[in-house]
Amino acid sequence: MIFGRSQRGKPPVEPVTLKILVAGGFGVGKTTLVGAVSEIRPLRTEELLTEAGRPVDDVRGVENKHTTTVAMDFGRITLREDLVLYLFGTPGQERFWFMWDELSEGALGAVVLADTRRLEDCFAAVDYFERRGIPFVVGVNRFDGSARYPADSVRRALDLDTDVPLVMCDARDRESVKEVLIEVVQHAMAHATDHRRTVSTP
Repeated sequence: MIFGRSQRGKPPVEPVTLKILVAGGFGVGKTTLVGAVSEIRPLRTEELLTEAGRPVDDVRGVENKHTTTVAMDFGRITLREDLVLYLFGTPGQERFWFMWDELSEGALGAVVLADTRRLEDCFAAVDYFERRGIPFVVGVNRFDGSARYPADSVRRALDLDTDVPLVMCDARDRESVKEVLIEVVQHAMAHATDHRRTVSTP
């Protein structure tokens, strides 16, 4: 699929709108990703971390994080004139996972953000989308100062199926995030095509 502008002279078309989830562990960069790429002011539901939350909020590796998403992040990006993505960032902590079912309703696909310093934190998101048959892409967020591992090593550590795309990205960089989102759309559409073929095969 090629993402670009429609040809000149053609009348404007009503854009197709698609819902994409952004999931992953606590402090992995979901809010940053949505904010970096959204063409509108993103809706954020962040609250300050408190002493009461310390027993349940594991901040190892992200000690400088002082806020947490308690509901969702929301943003929008136009990939081309006739294709608009609505981005829904899920909360990362286990106590908010009950919201995922509602947020995932009607989603085309998902991005699972991973941090190599806390790779185990994205296992729950990978398992969630696998069990529900929602196509997803793993985006390895390259934090400053974090170790760089080959993509194949990360894939093995996450035990990903061979057809699940894994890409390196910077959640702060708009162009990097756009590439991840394009990968999600392409993967989800290929997944839908394969599903239709399977269903139509006698």
